[in-house]
Amino acid sequence: MSLWKKFLANVELRRIVVLLSIIAVLFLAKKMMSIILLTFIFTFLVLQLVKFVRRWIKIPAPLIVIIVYALTIFLLYSAVTKYLPVIAEQTMKMIDSVYKFYQNPDYNTNQVFKWLNSYIKTSDLMHQFKGGISVAFGYLTSIGTMGVTFFLSLILSFFFTVESQRMFKFSRLFLTSDYAWFFQDIYFFAQKFVNTFGVVIEAQVFIAMVNTVITTIFLSIMKMPQLPSLAIMIFLLSMIPVAGVIISCVPLALIGYSVGGIQYVAYILILIVVIHALEAYVLNPQFMSSRTKLPIFYTFVVLLVGDRMFGTWGLIVGIPIFTFFLDILGVKSISSEKEKLKSAKN
Repeated sequence: MSLWKKFLANVELRRIVVLLSIIAVLFLAKKMMSIILLTFIFTFLVLQLVKFVRRWIKIPAPLIVIIVYALTIFLLYSAVTKYLPVIAEQTMKMIDSVYKFYQNPDYNTNQVFKWLNSYIKTSDLMHQFKGGISVAFGYLTSIGTMGVTFFLSLILSFFFTVESQRMFKFSRLFLTSDYAWFFQDIYFFAQKFVNTFGVVIEAQVFIAMVNTVITTIFLSIMKMPQLPSLAIMIFLLSMIPVAGVIISCVPLALIGYSVGGIQYVAYILILIVVIHALEAYVLNPQFMSSRTKLPIFYTFVVLLVGDRMFGTWGLIVGIPIFTFFLDILGVKSISSEKEKLKSAKN
């Protein structure tokens, strides 16, 4: 038997080589990682939604996909047209109020303000402020880039899901090609990762629902306007673990300023801090551990390490990757719902 045939016959060694090849390709494509992950997330969620709807209503899957994406685009359009003008208006009002405060004649006669003014002139605060402006412009640029990434991922996931049956049928051809062993091993790893990712997405949906309910209750007590729209925005942002709560702080603070002034901004900041702590230290470990059947300590450590190594994406994919490797190493197997039902019947 030749060395090549021995390699193909050794399934464990072959799969290790394939897994290392996948990791190498993903490392080389790290600049496209956001597009890859977002496309995967959108595709997974829409396909799961299609399966759920078709359990109760037997309508064509492409029609469900078109309705879902049309509704998504409508909600995004509504959010942009409703909230961006409000945010821009409130930002200009805040800047205008600061400018009027500075131009007030009482400002120059107050000894405290004179001392602050002289301190600002003699200190390095203006240089730091200019640096802060450049950082802010950098964030705006990254937000624009993320918007393009989001849009491209949405389009790619739409074309995949609307032709999902055709995609699956065509992709099966690779499993019977001359290099079927290679694609079969890729399929083996992909199936396991999809199962683990599905478990984590389910947990994140529960976390987003809890965050949305708590935040909406407090916003209703504060008599904030357009609560249904705000609740939808909070839920969508809460799908981003930990960071989503912080991102929602900006529009909520500006809208709160228009309703109750700086006092409401303080209330909202306190609310965001409490919810952020609740999500990071209670909900994430508790829900993730209950869905993945991992001890809370391991879940919490993986979230911390994922955040330090990969930022926000580490929080999203850290648990799936960890449970994926546990399954591959044979430490803890993860089976899909179909496999569980089959084993229960047997």
